[in-house]
Amino acid sequence: MSTLFTFNKPYIIRLAVTAALGGLLFGYDIAVISGTIPFITKVFSLTDWWKGFVVSGLYIGCMIGAAMAGRMSDTYGRKKMLIVSAVLFAISSVGSGLANNLFSFFTFRLIGGLGVGAAAMLSPMYIAEITPANVRGRYVAINQFTIVIGILAAYFVNYLLLPVGDNAWRWMFIAEVVPSLLFFLSMFLVPETPRWLSKNGQYDKAKHILNKIGNADFANKTITDIRMTLETETKGNLASLFKRSMRLVLIIGVVLAFFQQWSGINVIFFYAPDIFAQTGAGVESQLFQTVIVGAMNVICTLLAMWLVDKLGRKKLLLISSAGMAASYIIIGILFYTNNLSGYILLIFSLIAVASYSTGLAPVTWVVLSEIFPNRIRGHGMAIATLSLWIGTFTLTLTFPALMATLKGSFTFWLYAAICVMGFIFILFTLPETKGKTLEELEKLLTK
Repeated sequence: MSTLFTFNKPYIIRLAVTAALGGLLFGYDIAVISGTIPFITKVFSLTDWWKGFVVSGLYIGCMIGAAMAGRMSDTYGRKKMLIVSAVLFAISSVGSGLANNLFSFFTFRLIGGLGVGAAAMLSPMYIAEITPANVRGRYVAINQFTIVIGILAAYFVNYLLLPVGDNAWRWMFIAEVVPSLLFFLSMFLVPETPRWLSKNGQYDKAKHILNKIGNADFANKTITDIRMTLETETKGNLASLFKRSMRLVLIIGVVLAFFQQWSGINVIFFYAPDIFAQTGAGVESQLFQTVIVGAMNVICTLLAMWLVDKLGRKKLLLISSAGMAASYIIIGILFYTNNLSGYILLIFSLIAVASYSTGLAPVTWVVLSEIFPNRIRGHGMAIATLSLWIGTFTLTLTFPALMATLKGSFTFWLYAAICVMGFIFILFTLPETKGKTLEELEKLLTK
């Protein structure tokens, strides 16, 4: 980025943090279920398969939300759809907490999934479209940071509410309504993204916002680049994604998103109490160890935010995949030898979380927000995010049954093998995207 460009960092941070509140709700919504499992298993008399289905039910909504939000965000704007997602979060949190039967509980979790699916793709997309190229990685990573803050908040709230007793699980869900309302109100205070405005012919508004983000030289150069890419593209639609020129972009987006979930880390996040129960720990100890996992997640995400624009996207993804594979191999050995006493399982679970949080968790969203061309970014992010939620759904659905049939050893060795395959895919297909503008990446990836 030229030295002639200067930027209004406080303004950029405010926009990024506001949009990233969607990530916080995303994190809380997917993690709160972990603390409620011991309660809802008894309340709804869940078998292993039903437990997996109830936990994964959220992700059916995520798939629908991601599929709808892409097209709708291209039509109505990133900002409006983020506001809609905030409303869905609020409805889900109250409804899930008040549910008196499995059908109503599942329905409200499904509604929450619509919000998660939309926010998961729209928050990083919004941030990517309002930030300069040289710092885009760390700003998009703010979204991942708020996700892990949301996960940690859910673990902490679950732990604090444990003394409430049998109805603690209801308050664990209802607590989410507070950040939902904060997100809803905050989104009215930020503008639409310059790239969406330009795509819809509102160049004056786009340039006005770019002048707030940086100086006049930056605004003029950026609006010129956006105009050039939009003028040389045909009108974006879903079919455009399947053209030959889009093949590499689509493969990277779909495979990387699916791999982020089937790397297996979410079984630690969502089923941590079940996993730590294998050590003989009580419910209070299980939830406390889960808080430790959440804290490690936050610390390593901060590290990733510092490294993503220094070390680069590809290197972090490779290091992350290798670290997770090694951790899973050792965790599998611990289960195989029944060496689960003390904190040894927790330690290697933390190493796996650290590996994931430093690379695959934040960097996947950074890459997905960068690789799709301007006109079809909504469609592209929707397809990639749909792939991610299919991965999450199948992972969380199958884990309890896998643990019951394959046992812990072979289950974690399966995830290790997937991480090795992910490492190979990233090594040979993903170009480095660090420091390039969205328009430069479009030329690089769509030849």
